[in-house]
Formats: sequence, C-alpha cells, structure tokens
Amino acid sequence: AQGNGTALALALGSGLCEGRSTGQADTTPHLTGAVLNCVDWSLLTPASREMLALAEQVKGRFQGDPSFEYNLAEMNVQILTVVFEHLIVTPVMKEEARLTATIELIDRAVGIVPRGAFVKTPLGTVHENRHFEGLSLAEAKKLSSYFHFTDPVNLKNKTLLEKADLDPSTDFLDSLEHDIPRGSWSIQLEKAGTVVVLRSLLWLGLTFYHVPMTKQFGYIYFGTGEKNLDLPFML
Repeated sequence: AQGNGTALALALGSGLCEGRSTGQADTTPHLTGAVLNCVDWSLLTPASREMLALAEQVKGRFQGDPSFEYNLAEMNVQILTVVFEHLIVTPVMKEEARLTATIELIDRAVGIVPRGAFVKTPLGTVHENRHFEGLSLAEAKKLSSYFHFTDPVNLKNKTLLEKADLDPSTDFLDSLEHDIPRGSWSIQLEKAGTVVVLRSLLWLGLTFYHVPMTKQFGYIYFGTGEKNLDLPFML
C-alpha cells in the first residue's frame, strides 16, 4: 500500500491528510483535507504562487487560530508589497492560507518516492508502476534510489552525457543524492533491517519509510511547520 501524508501537529490543532487517487500520479498535490473537531473533514484550496511566496516570509510557529492574520509589513520581511491583479496591497496572510501553502512547500521539498514506483510514458504522462516490487535492500540504503515527487529542477540542468545512463521512463525526477545542503537526509535501517527510514533534517518531523522488496512506502510529517534554517550551520 503506497501513500503519503502531511500533518502539522501544532498548526490549528488540526489533523491533515493528503492523497492521490489510485493510478493518478502527476507530480502536483491532490485533495488535501483538514479536520478541526476530529469528526468533520473539509478540503483545503490549492496554494497559489502568491500564497507560497508569502508563506516563505512568515517566521515563527502557528497560532492555532485559522482566522489569525499575519501582517507581514509589521514582521519586517523582505517582501512588503505583493501585486494582485495590478493592485498593490499590504501583505496580510491568514493562518489557514499559511497552512495550505506550508503543506505545498513541504511536499515540494521533501515529498519523496522510491525509484521505479512511478513511470513516465513517451507521451509525458506519469503513472503508478504496477510492476514495481520494491527496492532491493542494497538499493534501499542509497539516497540515489529516492526521488522528489515534484517537477524536476536539477535534471533539466544535466548534460546529455550525464543523462546517458538514465532510464527516461523511471529517472525523470530529481534524486535525493544531490540535495543541498549535503547531509540534509538521514537514512537508517529499522526492525532488524526490514524497514528503511529516511528523515529530513531540513523539515524536522518528516519521516519516509520503505519496506524493501515490497510495494510498501509512504511518508508523514509531524512538526511545527517551520523550516530548519540553521541546518547549514549544524552540518
């Protein structure tokens, strides 16, 4: 059973989950839901580019109130005005919008899948690989065997010579081995070597697991929603 999930344990005092339909595998997030009362779920609206830009400027923990407004001008951030449809407004962001954008930022930065779990067709569509039977134990211990499940950035900058050994059907995403800063992932064997666990040191609280030689993998995030900006000084 494959899956991924994102949860901000302290944000809004809520539970969050994110899922993709079976067989659906484009690299954009789908169906993010939130629950405030442990009973009723509601879908969160997708994050816009403006929301992502503002969320990256907000510092500090969530307040626990979805209607709370962050006045970015008072926070002395770099972006003091944002253009929305040719109107210049003072950047104000509600906590609910920050939460939605933070989920997207976490997914883009540390949402990962094993190599071969998804395939890209010659037409450019991405599908779940029904023939995927898991990584071998040797492969599962390498960062190069895991990919960011989002649009690639580093892959586009590779030369033709560097791409010569890549399989275009499976190697169409960025691998973790070239992540910056180096050392931003820890990889460990647990349960007597039967489960491989990766943890992000950039987004503390993100844990990915994979059971080698099986289709079982997934990730979950329990954290404060704050990026570990001190990581380069800790390595």
